[in-house]
Amino acid sequence: MNTLSASSRAEFLRLRKWPSLWVLSAAWLLLDLTFVYVFNYLTYRSDGGTGFGAAVPRSVLLARMLPGAVPQVLTQGMAMFGGALILTLGALAAGSGYGWGTWKTVLTQGPGRLRALGGTFLALATVVATLVVVVFAANLAVAWLVAVAESQPTSLPGVGDSVRAIGAGMLILGMWTACGVLIGTLARGPALAVGLGLVWVMVVENLLRGVSAVLEPIRLVTDYLPGTAAGSLAGGLGGAASDAERTPGVLTVLGPGLAATVLAIYLVAFAAATAVVLLRRDVD
Repeated sequence: MNTLSASSRAEFLRLRKWPSLWVLSAAWLLLDLTFVYVFNYLTYRSDGGTGFGAAVPRSVLLARMLPGAVPQVLTQGMAMFGGALILTLGALAAGSGYGWGTWKTVLTQGPGRLRALGGTFLALATVVATLVVVVFAANLAVAWLVAVAESQPTSLPGVGDSVRAIGAGMLILGMWTACGVLIGTLARGPALAVGLGLVWVMVVENLLRGVSAVLEPIRLVTDYLPGTAAGSLAGGLGGAASDAERTPGVLTVLGPGLAATVLAIYLVAFAAATAVVLLRRDVD
């Protein structure tokens, strides 16, 4: 346990001093605030006649920007855009270890492959959990400003709803992080890993879901893909109230409980597969 703790602290120190971590985190926070609040607020102030969200009534636009709606909107972008960014983080964290020789240097110090990998996962879990809490707090602050500016109620969301939303966000992003680490380990380099991960999240899953609408047997697979489970969990929290309000990547294919279970299975499977690959293959 002391070795695992030391490995996680060392990995967290590396991540904390790594510009890519701060760039990706800032990018996700900026995208979240822009799509959830900036575009919606501009449309609301322009009477919803044109632009983003024009098909959504002004009352709905305003309601989704208030503090009470933060648990519902928190996970909307995590299924696709946020997931793609965090998958990139995981792929870079694992893949760069081969390009820079970090894995070889770490493992020659004697912590053991599983402990070194466990330290990486613990450090990334800390980053993901912190990021979700920071994004939640930022959403709450911006929503409070919108409520004050529009003379709306500033009551905070319920504790239970907030905890469920934060937990769902950690599960979604945690799954994508583990997926990125696996791809980075398989590719043994950051560039290919990032490219493969982005193509899967942004292109392949969407194409497969489109084909499943024509070929019914394929739906047995597409209904349980990682992106489908992530989108269904986001949709189960209120992110897909109607077709007019649906955010790209947010789905209602699976129920929230089943979606969370599938995500947990994927997270464990990705981590276990990464461990098997790291144990059985030369890191040089």
